[in-house]
Amino acid sequence: MKRIDCRGFACPKPVIMTKKELDSIVSGEVEVIVDNQGARENLSKLAQSYGFEYSISEDSEGIHVIIKKTENKNSNLAEDEKNIVIAITSDCFGHGDDVLGRTLMKSYIYSLTEVEKKPKTLIFVNAGVKLTTEGSDVLESLKILEQQGVEILSCGTCLNFYNLSDKLKIGSVSNMYTIVEKMHESTNTIKI
Repeated sequence: MKRIDCRGFACPKPVIMTKKELDSIVSGEVEVIVDNQGARENLSKLAQSYGFEYSISEDSEGIHVIIKKTENKNSNLAEDEKNIVIAITSDCFGHGDDVLGRTLMKSYIYSLTEVEKKPKTLIFVNAGVKLTTEGSDVLESLKILEQQGVEILSCGTCLNFYNLSDKLKIGSVSNMYTIVEKMHESTNTIKI
């Protein structure tokens, strides 16, 4: 049984580390040690989403999540190829505290680099264009996504509005017509 110590790691790292380990084996058990209820719940959801058996126990070391992968269960979900477009409309994820929102957005974009199924296109509009320009905390993750084949488009009107046209660091400038076309061609458009 492979053992992974994820104590002290914030979301989504325990899930990403566990998924990588599960993907690397044909069958077997992976024991993950975490130290918070959020990680426990996220690992449970990971196991459930792939139909894997799992058990949870707690002791002085922490929370132990044991996930059992069998040969007839494959963590690579056999889905039809989907054209997923994600429209990012802000530099914050969700509404509420902006500091938390920026932290969540950084975690979200990093997580996109780690998931197996990538979106085809990321469209940045309104304040979302701040993420593709000089000084952004997510440029490194966006560069990885671009290298992984994800198209990155930033609204030209939005860049002009925020005086960021000359500060674009990743992807290309787009227009509303192209954005509408990308959304209409997608099998699923997600707004963040």
